[in-house]
Amino acid sequence: MVRGIERRRIFRSDTDRGDFLARLGRVATDGNAPVVAWSLLPNHVHLLLQSGPTSLSTLMRRLLTGYAVAFNRRHRRSGHLFQNRFKSILVEAEPYVLELVRYIHLNPLRAHLVTDLDELATYPWSGHAVLLGAACQPWQATGPVLERFGPSLPAARRRYREFVAEGAAQGRRPELQGGGLRRSCGGWAAVAVLGRGRERWAADERILGRRAFVQQIRLEIPAGRERDGHVREAALRAVIEQVGQGFGLSVAEVTSGARQAAVVAARTAITHRAVRQIGLSTTAVAKALGVSKQTAARALARHGD
Repeated sequence: MVRGIERRRIFRSDTDRGDFLARLGRVATDGNAPVVAWSLLPNHVHLLLQSGPTSLSTLMRRLLTGYAVAFNRRHRRSGHLFQNRFKSILVEAEPYVLELVRYIHLNPLRAHLVTDLDELATYPWSGHAVLLGAACQPWQATGPVLERFGPSLPAARRRYREFVAEGAAQGRRPELQGGGLRRSCGGWAAVAVLGRGRERWAADERILGRRAFVQQIRLEIPAGRERDGHVREAALRAVIEQVGQGFGLSVAEVTSGARQAAVVAARTAITHRAVRQIGLSTTAVAKALGVSKQTAARALARHGD
């Protein structure tokens, strides 16, 4: 989330909004950070994206700096456009992602920018219309949302729209805004991303997720070992342990290089998670799993995106 300085407008026209979205699309695509939900309001922006190999700080710096320079030039102004630094909340995908998609996409209705859900369905400045097929933004990742509502596109869109309608009367939900609470996100994935940018695993990070994950990550990353290399090592260890448990395998079995079906399946899932979500190299993952880089690359290709 990012706000205008002194809560002033950061969008004065559709030209501004279009410019911001074009920049968002380029940054998200170049940084391999799919945008899952978004909403532009007159003086602030909400984004929900999946972190990729590029740190969140780098992505946001590229987006906001470029936009602010262009905005100032267009409107013949100078000085800061945004209020302080963006606010980020690390989110555990389940069970929060759908709640956040709904919350973010209802922002225009809560802000009275649209009068009802029908108008929201065609409102061009949020991802809601894209999910419903009324608008097109090629960089928006609609699959991770719609696939949760049904196997066919028409049915998924219908159920998604019903889901959003059910939340229209909920109003503001502080529990989805971070509020300074230290909760867990996807644990290993988010913490690893933090370690590569300006963000650090610190007491004031806003994290949305389940308590068990926070406890696990704190065990994995002892005090004084938050540096990038240690964070990523701990992240990978956590992935190997968790996925292995899901397949009924020990860490030793997963990293043995064995070719049994269960071991291969577990390695495939670990490789996908470690490379796509944490941003580790296939070389690093292969070494940890006791296989060749080529084997890890094939596992990644076999899993797909």
